[in-house]
Amino acid sequence: MFTRVVNFTGARNIDAGVRYIRETVAPLLRQQTGFRGATASADQSAGLLAILTIWDTEADREASEGTLLKAREEGLRIIGGHVTVERYEQAVAEMVTPPAVGSALLVQRLSMDPPKVDDNLAYFKSDVLPQLKAQPGFLAVRHMIDRASGEGMVGTTWTDATSREAAGREADKRRQRAAERGVTFGERSRREIVFIDLP
Repeated sequence: MFTRVVNFTGARNIDAGVRYIRETVAPLLRQQTGFRGATASADQSAGLLAILTIWDTEADREASEGTLLKAREEGLRIIGGHVTVERYEQAVAEMVTPPAVGSALLVQRLSMDPPKVDDNLAYFKSDVLPQLKAQPGFLAVRHMIDRASGEGMVGTTWTDATSREAAGREADKRRQRAAERGVTFGERSRREIVFIDLP
């Protein structure tokens, strides 16, 4: 699977943006070949709205670009701020319980040397994933990576903010081991799921 993440930063009208996603963008997405789902998350205090879409293949994702570009431009007019687009391979996706609107989301940006991607993904699956799934309140995880640059992000979804904060503390305990494996951590973002369409 492959993903596209559209980030609206400095967003001035997140609520109107969520309505636009639900009423206009979601029906458009469902018409696209290879579309496999979408979620949107927000941090109201930081003025951030992010839309994640999931695709069968890289070719399907790129083929949808022309159609969705117009929707993105209209979204920017409604939401305000600035827009950036990121493209990843979905390397790991595990769901214990389907997230819902209102679920808590923790997004951790990371980077590594591209030759270390496969080895670090294997470590994530064998060591980190079982720890995540054992934590109270865990719902789902998605690990996305750009193999060419080594840039990526891990999103974990939780039943509530309390579970999310506990997960963040546990993640801090794993940082030294990850650093020894060449993983560098960037921004950590705390959000809420505001839209979800996962078949």
